Amino acid sequence: MAYYHGVKASKQATSVSTPVTADSSIHFIVGTAPVHTVSGKVNEPILAYSYAEAVKAMGYSDDWQKYDICEEIYTSFQLYKNAPIVMVNVLDPAKHVTEETTKDVVLTSGVAELFFETLIDSVSVKGYNGEELTEEYSKGIDYDLIYTNNVLQLERIEGGKITSDTAKINIKYKNIDPSKVTKEDIIGGYDVTTKKSKGFELVDVVFPKYRVIPTILLAPNFSHDSEVAAIMAAKAECINGLFAAKAIIDVDTTCTTTYTEAVKWKNDNNITQPTQLVVFPMVTLGGKLYHYSTHLAGSISATDANEDLGKGTPCESASNKALQIDGMALADKTEVLFDITKANYLNSQGIITGLNLMGGYVSWGNETACYPSNTDVTDYFYNVSRMFDWVSNSIILSVWNKVDRKLNKRLIESVTQSLNLWLNGLIAEEVIYGGRVEFLTEENTEFDLQQGIAHFHIYLAPSSPAKELDFVLEYDVRYLDDLFI
Repeated sequence: MAYYHGVKASKQATSVSTPVTADSSIHFIVGTAPVHTVSGKVNEPILAYSYAEAVKAMGYSDDWQKYDICEEIYTSFQLYKNAPIVMVNVLDPAKHVTEETTKDVVLTSGVAELFFETLIDSVSVKGYNGEELTEEYSKGIDYDLIYTNNVLQLERIEGGKITSDTAKINIKYKNIDPSKVTKEDIIGGYDVTTKKSKGFELVDVVFPKYRVIPTILLAPNFSHDSEVAAIMAAKAECINGLFAAKAIIDVDTTCTTTYTEAVKWKNDNNITQPTQLVVFPMVTLGGKLYHYSTHLAGSISATDANEDLGKGTPCESASNKALQIDGMALADKTEVLFDITKANYLNSQGIITGLNLMGGYVSWGNETACYPSNTDVTDYFYNVSRMFDWVSNSIILSVWNKVDRKLNKRLIESVTQSLNLWLNGLIAEEVIYGGRVEFLTEENTEFDLQQGIAHFHIYLAPSSPAKELDFVLEYDVRYLDDLFI
């Protein structure tokens, strides 16, 4: 040690660390997008913080029956002002295509219009010499191809081989075909040949890549399939082997047209997991038809972010919160109206719906899909269940840096004190009724401690939603005494 004579001071790291709070409502959607228009990615999770960023990565079309990721982009960013979202497009321009088509077109003012689905790389153009196709035209020299106004536009380049604005040309092309996307594409898996994950298997890539935890899983055009719904539930239960989420499942309104049929559909398709939120029917706004799942996801995120409601946590249910809709409908756009009795029946069977009773449409229902067969409050109230997920996710993030440190009294005290201070803050903000962390002797055996295993017991009581406010009215004859002076 170097010689020193005098007084000095140094700083030691605080033993009580500040917990890291997990994201409460990051949307993760697997579906289809017109990536062929923007040279976008296939089977790769894309994080977007704005509408423009999402459209730049995925392309955009209002045809949501073909491109359901576009519905999520519009709903999340434009209607509910939610960000960020994570998107996985499985529509592959190299795989999901039509057979090659050939057709003659005549330019109008130097322009010809193809389909929005036409793939630029598949287009080849030839010109006529009399009745014979003898001229081969080159992209970028003789013509350009540009996606605009929901079409692929071919424009003649001045000085190229196409010499007339009204020339007759022959075009060969292929179209992308979203109808060829199957549930197997959505479910995905791990490809041993390419050594890459696909579809919902990519949910495990999000945190390592972007450091955000996907907590709301969506597949609007495919979640009604029982196998897809089951995979979504399984993924939501354990992401990265660590984190928990919720999957929103749309009832199939092509075959389910009444509220009683919706209950039968839920049971027949085994949609009964606490990680699933079931929604019925579809919803509308300004003539557009939406899946309810994208609106519930948006409403949940908006509720979480509201400082007077969620306070940045999932403590508040999105039930009885405004939806950005003007009606409810089936897939064929048949209008659906529910009174309080029918809406409550759906809720009693673990289905979330909409209600237009007091001042506009609201989401209606607090129960996950496990209700009524599972009546554990930590499972069936989705805001309570999401709070347990969020606390669990936050603790994992906060305490991860303690792994492989010396298992001594200081470490135990650091963990318990840090988390108790955090939980006390949640109590003070009325986010939870109460919560504490304890290191109990009876739960930590000598054998476990020798093996480097420490057990911490977390006691937690999130707030339940005020589902029923009951008032009893009684005629009180004592007030008749006021008639006498």
